[in-house]
Amino acid sequence: MSKILIVDDDKATREGLALALGRDHAVLTAADAEAALRALTGNAVDLVLTDLRMPGRDGLSLLRDIIASHPGLPVILLSAYGSVESAVEAMRDGAVDFLTKPVNLDHLELVVRRALRQKNLERQNARLRAQLAGRTAIDRIIGSSEAMLAVRERIEQVAPTPATVLIQGPSGTGKELVARALHALSPRADKPFVAVHCAALAPSLLESELFGHVKGAFTGATEDRKGRFEIADGGTLFLDEISEIDLATQVKLLRVLETRTVEPVGSATPIPVDIRLVAATNRDLRAWVEAGKFREDLYFRLNVVDINLPPLRERQGDLPLLCDAFVREFNPQLGRSILGIAPDAMAALAAYPWPGNVRELRNAIERMMVLAHSDHLTLEDVPGNIREGRAAPPAAETQPIPAEPEEAALIRRALFETHGNRTAAAKRLGIPLRTLYRRIKAYGLETAK
Repeated sequence: MSKILIVDDDKATREGLALALGRDHAVLTAADAEAALRALTGNAVDLVLTDLRMPGRDGLSLLRDIIASHPGLPVILLSAYGSVESAVEAMRDGAVDFLTKPVNLDHLELVVRRALRQKNLERQNARLRAQLAGRTAIDRIIGSSEAMLAVRERIEQVAPTPATVLIQGPSGTGKELVARALHALSPRADKPFVAVHCAALAPSLLESELFGHVKGAFTGATEDRKGRFEIADGGTLFLDEISEIDLATQVKLLRVLETRTVEPVGSATPIPVDIRLVAATNRDLRAWVEAGKFREDLYFRLNVVDINLPPLRERQGDLPLLCDAFVREFNPQLGRSILGIAPDAMAALAAYPWPGNVRELRNAIERMMVLAHSDHLTLEDVPGNIREGRAAPPAAETQPIPAEPEEAALIRRALFETHGNRTAAAKRLGIPLRTLYRRIKAYGLETAK
């Protein structure tokens, strides 16, 4: 049964509409916009029917709040003072219909049914898109080895549940792919997936990024800002390299997981959040706990379900499948028509230990395809260090250019927003000016503005 919220300051109208619609729907009522927003917070409402003119905030103001905070929730406006201008404004702002009082109840029921049917169709389409995305996401986890079949089975078993997941495995094994598959196959698939790469952020920035801050919380906090927990509300928060979080932030993270609320920096007001947490690390987190570098209580909170990804050298049988997938991926991107890999080239790839795992293999295939002279990748196309069975040196051209760290991106944004004023940028970031200068130099941002 659909649930409808009726908002009208006139008690007789409110009760009359509730009586008429209550025969086929569950009905909630509210006398003003503030009461309506409170009702929406605690109830899964399918449609809102609101008067236009009310004391305090009017129906258009309520409509805009609902569109912002509950996207997809249909709103029908009612008014005894109907006009073309009011109707146009309401529809422009997102109302699904605009009716004049006195309301013809048969017509109202028709409009309500039509709005609910449209909402259900949109919900079904979103569910189908999410299911398709889920299959696509898990199909990107390639491998027929026993270890990878076990990983896929674990993902499909765990994804529909709200359980916290800890993904462990060496760098380059595809931990974020697993996290995205868990999200895409979950009931939260149509909600946000928010990734935070913890190792890329200094402790002073990480706390604000995770939990948000309020205006005036620190020098440069010129406005309220939501943290990643709030941004991910309803969806999945992926904390990559979680072992690199400092102990002080670990305490705050533990409290969020225990209370399911966040307190932005500078605020003592808890904000409820509904997220599914997925964490990842390339370290042995249990050993990290024993070394005193990671809190044991947080470890147990995170390790509800574990997924362990093996290094590529332990799943060499998957190499041909991975190579084939990367060739198919890069052909349209690079404008090539590579048909396959010659046997001697595949033998060289299979003999290499792949210290950088799947990420290194992907980069190697891309390089080979860029430089290939025929429609097959040959032994000549295999990078020299791989043919010789040694890891590439740090400066080797076969290594990918790393993505800009999140901290560097934050600094770049602050410099842009302050037109290159480093003093103002340091205040905005909440770090000392001397620290900002050091990080600008470290990230090569001297010309950023």
